[in-house]
Amino acid sequence: MDDVGVLRSLLDAYSPSGQEAVAVRRFVEIARSLGYAAHADRAGNGIARIGVGRPKVMFLGHIDTVEGELPARLEGGRLYGRGACDAKGALAAALVAGSRHRGPGEITVVGAVGEERDSRGARYLIPRHRPDFLVVGEPSGWSGVTIGYKGNVSLVARFDGERTHLSSPARTTVEEGLAFVDRLRGFCDAHRGASPFRSLTAKVHTIETRREGSRERVEVGVNLRLPPGVTVDAVVAFLSEIGLAGRTEIVDRSEAVEVDRRNVVVKALCAAVRHAGARPTLLRKLGTADLNLAVPAWGCPAAAYGPGDAHLDHTDAESLEVSEYARSIEVLRNAFTLLVAHPPPPPKGA
Repeated sequence: MDDVGVLRSLLDAYSPSGQEAVAVRRFVEIARSLGYAAHADRAGNGIARIGVGRPKVMFLGHIDTVEGELPARLEGGRLYGRGACDAKGALAAALVAGSRHRGPGEITVVGAVGEERDSRGARYLIPRHRPDFLVVGEPSGWSGVTIGYKGNVSLVARFDGERTHLSSPARTTVEEGLAFVDRLRGFCDAHRGASPFRSLTAKVHTIETRREGSRERVEVGVNLRLPPGVTVDAVVAFLSEIGLAGRTEIVDRSEAVEVDRRNVVVKALCAAVRHAGARPTLLRKLGTADLNLAVPAWGCPAAAYGPGDAHLDHTDAESLEVSEYARSIEVLRNAFTLLVAHPPPPPKGA
């Protein structure tokens, strides 16, 4: 199977979050054909290893996608398909690049499940693995390296009340919910930074009203994106201050992450981009990724990298230039070579 065939084969296995099993089997088959020892773990993640000893380099990709099948097709030098950018392009590039590893050190390529929903695959991995160096597979463009992601709080606020006549001076239950949104926007305004990455933002994505007799409940679904310096605990404290501690459910949470731009992994990826003929760009993203979970837990040098234009993520135009995919394979091959030649960092506390 050629390099493009690896990616196309992964794209052909449609794998929205919660339905990744067929794609993981495909991942394992491809990895074995490329010389890896490969299996699926108990969480359903695809795990492919090549080489032995330290340092241990992990490429933590994800094999799940958002819903909305897009049949894979090659057209005009671009490969279209669900996951081409987010993030099977990065995963395929890592598989191909790692298969060319020779010498000491171990490279592990992971096709994690559930990243688009609850990161259950990464959450299973974290207590069971401890790499020396970490690359998370997310689209950065072949010459970009991502060093930061905002944090995330997804919550549902609930407001209960009695249905009243619309001529009443009392606020309706819906207005109670809207008043909460106004206070939330004020909280965000108080944490406005010099750039979008440094600013707290909030989006209301659902407002649902339920009635039973004269009783009614309004549920407001909100997603906050946290900049470095604003913690999940700070959001929880704000909710408590405005009297919503017992009326909100946090359904997802992660802290913002920003790695040292001079760490070994960033340097290796940047050197590999330069070797391929481009000037590397360091990126800070407004979304979240498994990097948010892995960096605090593992504490190892890390960055995110992968081919593709993130603006195409989750859209019906999702596609990847074949030439960019080829360049990213070369970048990852060289970065892996640099990393396995680097002494592993000492254990924490040493």
